Amino acid sequence: MRTDPNALAPQGPGLQLVVFSLDGQRYALPVTTAERVLLMVAVSPLPRAPAIALGVINLHGQVTPVLDIRCRFGLPVREYGIHGHLLVARTSRRTLALPVDEVLGVQTVAVEAVTPPDAVLPGIGHVAGIAALPDGLLFIQDLDAFLSLDEQEGLTRALTEMEG
Repeated sequence: MRTDPNALAPQGPGLQLVVFSLDGQRYALPVTTAERVLLMVAVSPLPRAPAIALGVINLHGQVTPVLDIRCRFGLPVREYGIHGHLLVARTSRRTLALPVDEVLGVQTVAVEAVTPPDAVLPGIGHVAGIAALPDGLLFIQDLDAFLSLDEQEGLTRALTEMEG
């Protein structure tokens, strides 16, 4: 999958990113894709969905898929309980909810601090860039490349069957 060339376009003096953590590692999404942060809610199963889909939530009357980003990053499975958060974000195709340990806020990162992912980790398609900051690395996600084509089609099929 190709990264959207506008995914890391500067917004003002630098890149505006919503920073979140999983197992102590920081990740980010462009602020233009993030919609809101919710406290963890019950996730309903979504039959015949790809393995990365934990299920769905009802977000103001809209069925919203919840994706297991821990699975995509190779992290151990974790129950979030009432202490987790859902980061709701938009892709070019749909709105998604991502369970995260904590949302750390919005951070501005200088464009010069971001390295293309292929220069560091070739083939990591869901990462739009890696920012080297004084307090560690920040992996900037590309949600449009997060799901494979098969996962995207499987998710669409499962959602259509559920709504039909």
